[in-house]
Amino acid sequence: MRRPTPRTALRAAAAALALSLTLAACAGDGGSDDPTTPAPQQTDASTEAPTASAEDVAALEAVTVEGDAGAEPKVTLPSTPFTVSAAVARVLDEGTGEEITDGDLIDLHSVWLNGADASPLSSSWASGAPEQIVVSEASLAPVLTDILIGAKVGTRFAFALPQGEDAAAVAVAEVVSKRPGRADGTAVAPVDGLPTVTLADNGAPSLEPASGDAPTELVAQPLLEGSGPEVAAGQTVLVHYTGWLWDGTQFDSSWERSVPFPVENIGQATVIAGWNEGLVGQKVGSQVMLVVPPDKGYGAEGQGETIPGDATLVFVVDILAAS
Repeated sequence: MRRPTPRTALRAAAAALALSLTLAACAGDGGSDDPTTPAPQQTDASTEAPTASAEDVAALEAVTVEGDAGAEPKVTLPSTPFTVSAAVARVLDEGTGEEITDGDLIDLHSVWLNGADASPLSSSWASGAPEQIVVSEASLAPVLTDILIGAKVGTRFAFALPQGEDAAAVAVAEVVSKRPGRADGTAVAPVDGLPTVTLADNGAPSLEPASGDAPTELVAQPLLEGSGPEVAAGQTVLVHYTGWLWDGTQFDSSWERSVPFPVENIGQATVIAGWNEGLVGQKVGSQVMLVVPPDKGYGAEGQGETIPGDATLVFVVDILAAS
């Protein structure tokens, strides 16, 4: 079984369940119109994921979990190899914090065991770095959304996932906190010569193009300045974004997929140079306009049918988290 890192454990599990873009951040199985990096195609987890059997439910109920909320639990499997035929989850403790709704971004601690021999796979408690997960029916399997949507911060749950025919991966996870699903910073005064941005009720941006010539140098202009830490090179940054040509023609938007986009190893990520250069140093919680000249974007070749050669691009990027 491939050993997951603490920061990607639940994402890797979700990817195995044929989940969406955010939780399959480390792998791709198809192309998209995403201007920044190849991304896996969206799938409908509700129709593709098999349903847990009564035996699967009973097996997970036999897993014992000891320890106080807020700390890494001791997880004991009833026997090994521990197997389930489908993903299965159950609530261990109900939280008392803020309610979690569809589309929320949460911080989640988890500890994982290999069902083959009960050996540890990973622990975000040990690393001190909870994972950021988008709670959305567009991005999570039903066994997880059934637990998380309507639950409260502090909820602890167990989760088991088949890993081949002979064993399962078993996790105990706890919701640590809830974050805004959009930029929540302080408005910055508009800058002359740049496009004008208007936000929908949910935070999704629309663009009125500028009338003048496009800048020839990269512009990274905060529209909302967040109060979080600065994004550092090498981090994974979770963002919502929309992209336009300089004339205002939209070509992509994570908002329309209802799932934020993870940029791994920012600064050297597999994204255009305008993103790698423009997002490092910005604060979490900010909304940033990136005006990307051709030499920091797709150059003379362009990208597919949507981005012509020598195009100047405009992105509005909400920085939701960085870890």
